[in-house]
Amino acid sequence: MRRAEVSRKTAETEISVSVALYGTGTHDCKTGVGFFDHMLDQLARHSLIDLTVRAKGDLHIDDHHTVEDVGIALGQALTKALGNKAGITRYGHSRLAMDDAQVATALDLSARPYLVWNLPFPTAKIGSFDTELVREFFQALATHGGITLHVDLIHGLNSHHIAEAAFKSVARALRMAVEADPRSPGIPSTKGTL
Repeated sequence: MRRAEVSRKTAETEISVSVALYGTGTHDCKTGVGFFDHMLDQLARHSLIDLTVRAKGDLHIDDHHTVEDVGIALGQALTKALGNKAGITRYGHSRLAMDDAQVATALDLSARPYLVWNLPFPTAKIGSFDTELVREFFQALATHGGITLHVDLIHGLNSHHIAEAAFKSVARALRMAVEADPRSPGIPSTKGTL
């Protein structure tokens, strides 16, 4: 069924994440950071990965530790749920438009984490949310999910639309990559392992 649960507790955060890769996009995300919850909901909905997140963090300092540590835990949960990755498509891509914003994503569930990030924001904040935390989340997700992840802004004017297009674009690419490949039931690598 490719499901996993991960818990992570540090002096800064306490997080639990559960995923079901072949779900319907059901989501229940509560991190204490409203905009981030909205983005996690988009990630689940458009990847069709069922996602539950509970996070308690040191929000009296700022949102950084909570956002980054959710990325870490989610990456670990994806890795655990994928197991040996037999039968998955492995690669995914999406070019997604949202109003003024268009974001292109390409990814490889390679177990070789790497982030290429070309997603400048025109503002430093979306409401009270620091836009630089979007990159921090995806860096943590890529690192702990073993994902080679490229995210590029084609164009965009509104920071909210740019961020949301990025989460949706990554979600659609992730959906493609985790899908079963009926023509290739083995490990999708000439090395025989990922």
